[in-house]
Amino acid sequence: MKKYIHIIAFFTTSLFLMTSCGSEEKKVAVDTTPAIKISVSKVAVNSNSPFLSVSGKIQASNSADLSTRMMGYVKKVHVNVGDKVRKGQLLVAINNTDLQAKKAQVNAGITQAQTTFNNAEKNYNRFKNLFASNSVTQKEMDDMTANYEMTKAGLESAKQMKNEINAQFAYSNITAPFSGVITSKNIEEGDMANPGMPLISLETPKDFEVIAMVPETEISQIKKGTIVNVLVKAINKTIKGKVAEVSTSAKNTGGQYLVKINLDKTEAPILSGMFSTVQFPVKREVKSEMVLIPTEAIVKNGQLSGVYTVSQSNTALLRWLRLGRTYGNKVEVLSGLNVDESYIVSAEGKLFNGAKVSVQ
Repeated sequence: MKKYIHIIAFFTTSLFLMTSCGSEEKKVAVDTTPAIKISVSKVAVNSNSPFLSVSGKIQASNSADLSTRMMGYVKKVHVNVGDKVRKGQLLVAINNTDLQAKKAQVNAGITQAQTTFNNAEKNYNRFKNLFASNSVTQKEMDDMTANYEMTKAGLESAKQMKNEINAQFAYSNITAPFSGVITSKNIEEGDMANPGMPLISLETPKDFEVIAMVPETEISQIKKGTIVNVLVKAINKTIKGKVAEVSTSAKNTGGQYLVKINLDKTEAPILSGMFSTVQFPVKREVKSEMVLIPTEAIVKNGQLSGVYTVSQSNTALLRWLRLGRTYGNKVEVLSGLNVDESYIVSAEGKLFNGAKVSVQ
């Protein structure tokens, strides 16, 4: 009987110790990691103006990405970004030693073809006189005529080969197609230039246009020649513009229609790539509020898109969204985020669901 009492007492003591250990483990498992410092922003909503406003991007009216049709090492780059150049100025020189050799071969071929042709022409003229006096047969005259035409064609072929070589020389020396400013340089001395690879970008300064995307509900109201207001956000200045082109297809633009606006001449410090808001003098068909958030705040996971928000317990909460059209550097939120809600725009650490956060 005493043995059973001892066993029960031992089991009770073991159970108490195990429970105590479990309690200690739970205490150790408490999250003591510091909170991640974050910055938040409130949802931006489009204005309730009765007129149609869309986002656009400024670009130079006249621009070019210069490349070459030949492969070779870059001998010299004569310009830097920001340099002003004139039409015809040499920008990039590509090694053309092989072209020089081909040109020498072509010139030698032309000399040979010219000599052969001159000799054939003399014989042809002599045979014509002999044939007129019935001193040669018709067959001999025909053979001489054929030889003359062949040498003439050979000479022309050699000259066309020279034109081809000269055209290739034009691609070994990249020149400015118009006067402007260098906006980018993608090649350095010693690099290998490949056919079709952009080497230098050039644009005409102080001559800008805006590319805007208009939804299908309003595109029928946009007419060529319409005067519009363009607000350049970076400098907070409004500039007049005129609609120059209106696309009639949205096949390659995600259901939105491309509209090109020529900006009036201005001394405002605008640059290519600046975002703008274009206000058309037409009434909006759709007047519902539009929720917009910056594209850099979007979190991607495969085909899903979301944004981190802050829960009531100050933890990061990933909320999945359904997105709509893109307007410059912002994207439309169709569902998943409401007006006046806040979302995380930056963090000083790796965010995940449940991570402790501290709003700065």
